[in-house]
Amino acid sequence: MADDPLFLLVALSCLAVLAVLLLGIGTFGKGGEFNRKNANKIMRWRIGLQAAAVAMILLFVYIRGL
Repeated sequence: MADDPLFLLVALSCLAVLAVLLLGIGTFGKGGEFNRKNANKIMRWRIGLQAAAVAMILLFVYIRGL
């Protein structure tokens, strides 16, 4: 399964969601001006990446289930 390009794309999208989530948690924990300016933007990025990751997971399950 690791040599499947669609699986690698799904794994990469999940890692992107994790990276943005950790960035958001880090900035929230630190606080300050950067958090005030960018917290909402980071949350929107995370939600968009999560939606894309879920769509790719569903596509992977659909294609592999045929």
